Amino acid sequence: MVRVKRGNVARKRRKKILSLASGYRGAHSALFRVANQQVMKALRYSYVGRKEKKRVFRRIWINRINAASRLNGISYSQLINKFKKSNIDLNRKMLSQIAILDSLTFKLLINSTLQLG
Repeated sequence: MVRVKRGNVARKRRKKILSLASGYRGAHSALFRVANQQVMKALRYSYVGRKEKKRVFRRIWINRINAASRLNGISYSQLINKFKKSNIDLNRKMLSQIAILDSLTFKLLINSTLQLG
């Protein structure tokens, strides 16, 4: 059996983990075993966080649309229903941007759906 020297490979692997763990408190950034556990945990949290971010943003968009639509005398659920019936296909992100940045256009959208429906 041929002897395999793993010094470089092992050092690179440990350095990679320790560089990912830089900024962690105490031994979590200095000792490889502890840092490895914390990096794995952090990667799991970041994976879950990326999924959760989508839910949070959707909730924010819905709140913004609801607030703007209530200023115009209609609730969020009624507004979305009218949009679906009148085949206006704007997603919630765009609707919230319109409601915030261009309230006149938002009001025109609401009026057009009320006239159609």
